Amino acid sequence: MKIAEVRTHLLEHKLDTAFESASMRFDKRVHVLVEIVCDDGTTGWGECLGPAGPNAAIVAAYTPWLLGKDPLETEKHWAVLYNALRDQGQRGLTITALSGIDIALWDIKGKHFGVPVSTLLGGRFRDSVRAYATGSFKRDGVDRVADNAREVAEHRAAGFHAAKIKIGFDPDEDLRVIAAVREAAGSDMRLMIDANHGYDVMEAVRVGQAAAEYGIDWLEEPVLPEHLGAYREVRARQPLPVAGGETWHTRWGMREPIETRCIDIVQPDICGVGGFTEMKRVADMAALHGIRLIPHVWGTAVQIAAALQFMAAMVPNPVRNNPIEPILEFDRTHNPFRQAVVTSPIEHQNGVVAIPDGPGLGIEIDRNALREFAPKGT
Repeated sequence: MKIAEVRTHLLEHKLDTAFESASMRFDKRVHVLVEIVCDDGTTGWGECLGPAGPNAAIVAAYTPWLLGKDPLETEKHWAVLYNALRDQGQRGLTITALSGIDIALWDIKGKHFGVPVSTLLGGRFRDSVRAYATGSFKRDGVDRVADNAREVAEHRAAGFHAAKIKIGFDPDEDLRVIAAVREAAGSDMRLMIDANHGYDVMEAVRVGQAAAEYGIDWLEEPVLPEHLGAYREVRARQPLPVAGGETWHTRWGMREPIETRCIDIVQPDICGVGGFTEMKRVADMAALHGIRLIPHVWGTAVQIAAALQFMAAMVPNPVRNNPIEPILEFDRTHNPFRQAVVTSPIEHQNGVVAIPDGPGLGIEIDRNALREFAPKGT
């Protein structure tokens, strides 16, 4: 079995109502899938975190190193591809593109051996996970305080045990949003706040101190990801656990944040950190230093499936009779192709998501959806 072709599939949908995080604006949803086809017909699927077009270009740049090669040699391919563009970038697009390729190769490997990727990673500790609802962005033309409160109340009614809301815009307004959301959620629903690196240190400290009374599980990406010293200061000067890591790529990008304990919770994204191959290394590093790992997830059902396969195999840390279980980030913002790209959507039941148990990622792609949501004119 040899790699015969590497393809990318751009997906796009124009939003009726745009929304913002503290650092980005979304007027459309755009994602890219990676398809690797072998000469025996076996096909693997992956996804890249971040801008779709640039990711597709880097996947194309990597393709000559893959054609004609054995797809089962995932460790070898990771090392060769990383080294191919090592001088041009050890994080960013070179790694997010590599992530999509690596996930597709592991999908092929699972299909070849007839087992889920989680089995190849060492075995399944769990067959389902609780999900937390991600949303509550700043939507155009609506009152943000009321809109976020309404949305979180809907998540609670749908059975989610936890939700994450977006902050990082203005500390005063953010605190009003947090107060309103807590009232709407009730006292027993877990809440997390994500600043998308919108604050400086003083703002992050102020919000963390003031938000503590609302029972917040963690403060995510309070400051710029490059400013590890700022992370340490925020962690030291306010009481909320600090989370981050969706933009720290590979073991090298994760090493200093984990070793210096500038975070309480590390959040690698399997479609950005380097795929299954590198995600396992980061998880081992986090366990070695006693840092909790909760994956970041933002993509289609392909990414959700990959994250679930990894979460199935996550070793409890610590191993005990009643272990701390990972929770799945479950995007609830509008994206009509999120689940349409697979023949069997990965949805929650009362806030719980079953982990696919089929070979590889455990999903089948609906090619009609790929055509439906391809950018117009392609």
